Amino acid sequence: RGGACARSGGKMASTAAGKQRIPKVAKVKNKAPAEVQITAEQLLREAKERELELLPPPPQQKITDVEELNDYKLRKRKTFEDNIRKNRTVISNWIKYAQWEESLKEIQRARSIYERALDVDYRNVTLWLKYAEMEMKNRQVNHARNIWDRAITTLPRVNQFWYKYTYMEEMLGNVAGSRQVFERWMEWQPEEQAWHSYINFELRYKEVDRARSIYERYILCRALAVLVLVHPEVKNWIKYARFEEKHSYFAHARKVYERAVEFFGEEHMDEHLYVAFAKFEENQKEFERVRVIYKYALDRIPKQDAQNLFKNYTIFEKKFGDRRGIEDIIVSKRRFQYEEEVKANPHNYDAWFDYLRLVESDTDAETVREVYERAIANVPPIQEKRHWKRYIYLWINYALYEELEAKASKRTRQVYQACLELLPHKKFTFAKMWLLYAQFEIRQKNLPLARRALGTSIGKCPKNKLFKGYIELELQLREFDRCRKLYEKFLEFAPENCTSWIKFAELETILGDIDRARAIYELAIGQPRLDMPEVLWKSYIDFEIEQEEYEKTRNLYRRLLQRTQHVKVWISLAQFELSAAGQGERLQRCRQIYEEANKAMHSCEEKEERVMLLESWRSFEEEFGTDATKERIDKLMPEKIKKRRKLQAEDGSDAGWEEYYDYIFPEDTANQPNLKLLAMAKLWKKQQQESEAAAMDPDKDIDESQT
Repeated sequence: RGGACARSGGKMASTAAGKQRIPKVAKVKNKAPAEVQITAEQLLREAKERELELLPPPPQQKITDVEELNDYKLRKRKTFEDNIRKNRTVISNWIKYAQWEESLKEIQRARSIYERALDVDYRNVTLWLKYAEMEMKNRQVNHARNIWDRAITTLPRVNQFWYKYTYMEEMLGNVAGSRQVFERWMEWQPEEQAWHSYINFELRYKEVDRARSIYERYILCRALAVLVLVHPEVKNWIKYARFEEKHSYFAHARKVYERAVEFFGEEHMDEHLYVAFAKFEENQKEFERVRVIYKYALDRIPKQDAQNLFKNYTIFEKKFGDRRGIEDIIVSKRRFQYEEEVKANPHNYDAWFDYLRLVESDTDAETVREVYERAIANVPPIQEKRHWKRYIYLWINYALYEELEAKASKRTRQVYQACLELLPHKKFTFAKMWLLYAQFEIRQKNLPLARRALGTSIGKCPKNKLFKGYIELELQLREFDRCRKLYEKFLEFAPENCTSWIKFAELETILGDIDRARAIYELAIGQPRLDMPEVLWKSYIDFEIEQEEYEKTRNLYRRLLQRTQHVKVWISLAQFELSAAGQGERLQRCRQIYEEANKAMHSCEEKEERVMLLESWRSFEEEFGTDATKERIDKLMPEKIKKRRKLQAEDGSDAGWEEYYDYIFPEDTANQPNLKLLAMAKLWKKQQQESEAAAMDPDKDIDESQT
C-alpha cells in the first residue's frame, strides 16, 4: 500500500511539474493595428543597409610545409564532398571540385570527379565540354578524343560537340581524322550549317571534288526531306550552283540550275530560283537564254508572286534591251493591273487617276482621250457633293490635258462646257470649275466669254468663292466700276459677311472716295446679323484713326459701348485717348475713361474682365501716374481667394468638388459678410488644430498647468 501511494504521489508530482512547465498564452487586449506598420520588405532592406548578415572575410592563410598542405587539401576535399552529398544533381559543385583538383595538377582525381558527375547526369552539355577542355588544356589528346567520342555517341544531336571535335582534329593537323568525324556527323543528317562547315573544311584544303560530292549528298538529303515535307528550299540548290560558278565550272552550274527547275516543276515554282538562274546566264553573256528564262517564269508564276522576278527582268532589259521593249513591259503590266481595278469598281476614281497618269506618260492622244471618256462616264449615282469631290478632278485633269499637252483649245472649251452642263447647280456646284473655265478663256484672250461664264455662275449658283474670284479678275483688269457693282451684288447675297464689307470699304479708300468708304462702314455696322462684328468695328475705327478724325473715332467707341461693355473695348478706348490727345490732356482723358469703365463694370458678372481692366489701369498709373494715383489704384485691386464648389454630372449625380479662384473687391459691400464668415472659419480651424495637438500630448498640458 505504501509503494502504491508513493507511485501515485510520484505521478501527481510529475503531472504537477508538467503543468507548471506549460507557458500561458498571452492575452492581447488591444487588437487594433499599430500606427506604424513594418513590412517584411522593410526589415530585409534595413538588414541589407546595416549589413547585419555579412560575415567578415576569413583570414589569409600561408601554407609553409607539406603536412599543412595535406591538411588544407583534406579540408577542402571534405567540403566539396559534403556539398556533393547534400545535392548530387547540382553540377556546378562537381565542376568546381574538378577545377580545383585541376588547379593542383591532380588530373587523375579531376578525371575521377568528372566521371562520377557523368554517372549522375550524362545529358549535361557543360559537363562534357569542361571535361574535354580540361584534357585538351593539359595536352591529353587521346583522353580528349575518347571524351569527344563518348560525347557524340551519347548525345549525337548536340552540334557543339561535333564542332569542337572536328576543330580539335583540324588544329592537330589530323585532316583524315577530322574528315572521318564529319562523315560520322553527316550520317545523322544535321542542320544546314553543319553541311556548310564540312564543305568549307574541304575547300580549305583545296578538295573541290570532295566538296562537290558533299553538295550532291546534301541536295539529295534535302530533296528527300522536301518530298516528305512538301516544303521546297531553293536556296540550297542556288548555293550549290554558285559554288560551281565560283570555281569556274560553268557547265556544272548550269546543269545544277536545270536539275533544280526540273525537280521543283511547275507546282512549286519559286521566283528566286529563276532570278538566280537568269543572273548566272547574264554573267555568261547568254542574253537570249536570260530572256527565255524570264519569259518562261513570268508565264507560269502568278503576278502577285513574281514582283521580284519582274523587277529583275526590267533591270535586265534596261541594261541590254531597247527602250521600246522596256516601256512595253512596264506599261503592259501596270495597265493590266489598273484595268482589273477599274473593272472591279468603276467608281474607284483613285484607280482611274493612276491609270490616266500611266497612259498620259507613254501613249498617243487618242488612247488618252478614250480612257478619259471611259472615266468621266462613271458619274456618281448620288447627287451629293461629297460623292462628286473626287470625280470632278477627272474633268479638270481632262481639260488641262487638252490645253497643255494636246494643245487643243477647242476641245478644252468643250470639256469645260460639258462638265458645267453635267453639274446639278440647283443642289450644289463647284466654284473651282467656273473659275478654271474663266481663266482658260482669259488665256485664250476671250474676255467676254470669261465674264459671261462668271456671270452665269453668279446667276445660277452664287457662292462667296465665285464673287471673290470675279472681283479679283476685275481688279486685275482695273475695272473699278464693275468691282463696285459686283460688291453690291455680293453684299445683297451675303450681307452678314464682314470681310466683304471691309474689302469694299478698302477699295473705296484706295480710290480716294472717303465718304463712300465711311457710308459703306455705316451700312455694315447697321446690319442686324454679322459673322465677325468685332473685326468690322475695329476696321472702321482704324479707318477713322488713319483719317485723323478723332472726334468721329470717339463717337464710334461710344456707339460700340452702347452695344457691348466688353473690357477690351474700354482698354482700346483708353489707349486711343492716350495716343490721340495732347500731352496734359491725354492723361486726364485716359484716367477718366478708366474710372468710367470701372464704374460701368461694377455689375459685371465676369470678375476676370474687371481684374483685367484694373491691371491695365495700374500699368498706366505706374508709367504716367503720381504716388497718390498709384495708391488709389492699389486700393481698388481685389483680393484673390480660393473657394470650392460642388460639381454635378450630366445625369444629375454628384461629381465631387472643384476648387476655383474668386476675386473680392473692396467696394463690394455685399461680400463683406462672406469675408467675416471666412475669417471665423479660419479661426475655428486653428482652434481645432490646437485641441488635437493637446489631445496627442497630454503631458505637455499637465506641465503647462503646473507651471
